[in-house]
Amino acid sequence: MTGHDRDDIVLAHADSRAHIGATKILTRDERESREDAMLAEFATRGHGAGNRAIEEAPDPHRTCFERDRDRILHDASFRRLAGKTQVFVFPEDHQRTRMTHALEVTQVARSVAQALGLNVPLAEAMAIGHDCGHGPGGHASEDALSPYLVGGFDHAIWGADVTLQPLNLCVETLDGIRNHSWSLPAPQTPEGEVVSWADRIAYVCHDFEDAVATGIVTEEMLPDIVAERCGRDRSSQLGAFVRAMITAAVTSGRVGMMPDVAEALAAFRKFNYEHIYLRPASTRQADSVIALLRALVEHYADRPHSLPIQTTRAVLGNEVEVSHIDAGSDVALKASVAYVAGMTDRYACQQGITQLNWDRAKLPFAIGISA
Repeated sequence: MTGHDRDDIVLAHADSRAHIGATKILTRDERESREDAMLAEFATRGHGAGNRAIEEAPDPHRTCFERDRDRILHDASFRRLAGKTQVFVFPEDHQRTRMTHALEVTQVARSVAQALGLNVPLAEAMAIGHDCGHGPGGHASEDALSPYLVGGFDHAIWGADVTLQPLNLCVETLDGIRNHSWSLPAPQTPEGEVVSWADRIAYVCHDFEDAVATGIVTEEMLPDIVAERCGRDRSSQLGAFVRAMITAAVTSGRVGMMPDVAEALAAFRKFNYEHIYLRPASTRQADSVIALLRALVEHYADRPHSLPIQTTRAVLGNEVEVSHIDAGSDVALKASVAYVAGMTDRYACQQGITQLNWDRAKLPFAIGISA
């Protein structure tokens, strides 16, 4: 099937009736001018190729932040999020993975950014990439990998400074990814602050929904402050949180949330920690994740020659030869951390079986694993 020749072009369908009509293809410069006129006063503007570590020619049609968004979407680190834990390992069809979480964060961020007149492609790029630095097994991977790095392992910082570094993203995009966690310094752009809120809004709502579906909690257990101010279903909750951010911006000119709804969000998150994230089964799972990932790091650090060349070069630079890395050295540890952090849950378990000869009973996610 090669398509259908019509009027000097090839059409996908023989009966195609789609017409654009008279139109003018806008150049990037023209689109930037329109964007500049439409955005809010302190929204982030993109110009030319953007502010990147390595200079490059601008795209003829896409803005610099649209290019960032596209690069992240096509990167292996984003694809691997489909195989990484959000809350539930090897999720069933209706449960979230780290990738579906990123997509839901993106939609919340887009809804808020568009309403506030902020740079939507920049918010999308930050949101899509915000968790690309996560290791397998959820947040337990940070505890597992921290001992091997000076300053520890933080998925936000690692994602911006290591995982996504080869993409040569704009400094604004990287800043939003690096600082999306509330425990870190505030992002330098309003779009980055929107993504920080969108992340918390999305995971609080969808993690509760998944926990209800698996029978860990019930809707009736939801705190009254949440049910009364935001509703019991995810759609109502998302709408309430997004509207509270928009109202806050209209009221104050700042990125934030109205106090009564922010109080409900805090109570919602506290409930999730007590009943979902810190329940005994989650703690046992985290302990198993930590044991597995540390064993893998130490295994590969003692055998740096077995690490993929692309991993060592991405982390250590093209000039480093794997054969010149000393076993057990800091360089070997950093390269090993990068390799293990990039693994999906399933691949990490497979490596536990094939490389460490671990019994399946020791693995944190043994379901469906074959040697």
